Amino acid sequence: MAYIIGNRKQKTFFPTTIEDYVGLEDPVRVYDAFVENIDLQEMGFSINPYKVGAHEYHAGTLLKLIVYGYSYGERSSRRLERACYHNLSFMWLVSGIKPDYRTIARFRSENKEAIKHVLRQHVKLCIKLDLIEGIRCLWMGVNSGQMRL
Repeated sequence: MAYIIGNRKQKTFFPTTIEDYVGLEDPVRVYDAFVENIDLQEMGFSINPYKVGAHEYHAGTLLKLIVYGYSYGERSSRRLERACYHNLSFMWLVSGIKPDYRTIARFRSENKEAIKHVLRQHVKLCIKLDLIEGIRCLWMGVNSGQMRL
């Protein structure tokens, strides 16, 4: 009997670009479009391209990571960091960057109210599109009926 044997040293093991990892109908593209189409400054995020000091990750990229992670039950900063290394959807969503867990946790603590506002908008959109039921939706441990959407 013959066996199929892989070769880890082959040159074309994975697709050549991150874009090839995610299909056109993949749900991760909806999360990307959602965050791309909101005004981050209006939501309460500080966006200053002329800020002096060390470079930091764009708020939109970290927000995509958090919203997508929360939607799939990944709320731990360490798990979100790990997903950026191992999960193809997360890799595509954040365009291959790999923020560490401290960066994710700091972003979350510095923008707590803005993130809550975005998550509420996300839930409202999902309810409007009939993707989830508003009565039964649990988001961050809080019944959506109690969130005062």
